[in-house]
Amino acid sequence: MIIRQFLASTQHDSAGHRAEAAAALARAYLYGSLAPEAAWEAKTALLALLDDPAPLVRRALAEACAGSTRAPRPLIVALACDQTEVACLVLAASPVLTDADLVDAAAMGCEAVRATIAARHHLSHPVAGALAEIGGVETLAVLARNPTARITTGRLLRMVERHGCDAALREALLDRADLPLEVRHAVGARLARELSAFVTECGWIAPERSARMSREAGERAVLDLCEGAGPAAVARIVKHLRTTGQLNAGLILRAILSGAMGFAETAFADLTGLDHVRVATLMRSPRGIADLHGRAGLPEALLPAVTAALGAWREALDGATTLRGAGLSRRMIERAITACEDMDFATMQGVMALLARFEAEAARDEAREVARAIAEEALSREAVRRAAEEAEAQWQAAQAAHRPASEALPAPAAPEPFNPVGAILDALPDQILESFFAERARSAEEAEARAAAEAALSALPDDLIASYREDRERVRLAA
Repeated sequence: MIIRQFLASTQHDSAGHRAEAAAALARAYLYGSLAPEAAWEAKTALLALLDDPAPLVRRALAEACAGSTRAPRPLIVALACDQTEVACLVLAASPVLTDADLVDAAAMGCEAVRATIAARHHLSHPVAGALAEIGGVETLAVLARNPTARITTGRLLRMVERHGCDAALREALLDRADLPLEVRHAVGARLARELSAFVTECGWIAPERSARMSREAGERAVLDLCEGAGPAAVARIVKHLRTTGQLNAGLILRAILSGAMGFAETAFADLTGLDHVRVATLMRSPRGIADLHGRAGLPEALLPAVTAALGAWREALDGATTLRGAGLSRRMIERAITACEDMDFATMQGVMALLARFEAEAARDEAREVARAIAEEALSREAVRRAAEEAEAQWQAAQAAHRPASEALPAPAAPEPFNPVGAILDALPDQILESFFAERARSAEEAEARAAAEAALSALPDDLIASYREDRERVRLAA
């Protein structure tokens, strides 16, 4: 009776007053200790308020009932089908709604409704799967950023397939801590395709060359992802590659030449149907390699390169030599090229071209590593020098702070300019210097004697000098 009077008193009030009354009635029903008859009347009144023409009233009901488990289900379902601003309040958090209700709301609602559902806490697999199929870019980005949403690997791949061209979605997917390797690879491959299409449209690279560069970058990304991953994760990504047609002979050869034998064994096991132990045994003998190669359906022209590369790998395992841990191994590539040089050119042309690209890539990787090491060493030396200078400056400042003013040290003299001649003379042995100075003194004495003789001759009369020269000439003729 009290609830009837309460509703009657607010029947002709403004929408704001009716909204306040509706919120108060909802709180009384949800959290008040009403008798069974009063509770039934309150529930009926709440359902009747759904017909109120003012959205403000229905919004007040949604705000009051959205987070409660005791809210009447018919009321919540009706509010979930209301206007967007009202529906989003209950769709965001109401525990009364089932997965079927959420899927139906996502199918019938707008993008804002789907984005609200995608942000729900602990979103179930069916709802996440439905959103992955029908949601737009904004909804999928919200879904990917929801760390509590349970999304299967297939649905994640479907999201990449539908809207992987969007940078915000790719970033949101890569930020997920539980992102499977195959999805991470799919995101990288989609990014490579987008970049390839961009440079092709700009006319910077020919379409064929762009496609090959994109494919090779994707192959390298696969091996980088599998490095350090467990056998189960590698098996999943190999299965994904085979399903999507990306597990080819070039990728397997790259894996072998890179020393990624775990990936190569898993690929051979997937293609041949053999277990990993059997594949690992066959890879350690030339005859077993040929058997694996044939069962996997790889091109016959690739067999010499694969056999030579695995031979170099076995030698590295048995001997003291080691192969590079990351990237392509130039030693294995050189062995593969040597094994293919004597083959028919028409048959081995494609293989030799592939090996040449691998060799160039390995050389560039080594050059990058060397350049990076040199740069790091230079930076380290510079850091050590600066640290030493700062320590010296701090020590000098500390000494100056504790030294009396009368004992102040004089300002350091300016350094003398560098004298290269003096530096060379200082570096010579003492015996060489003494011999040099003695020879220099004798030359000075001889110069003085010659100068004295010339002075004496200049003092003699000219007729006496002429008579002396005539006498010398007669003596010479007589002799």
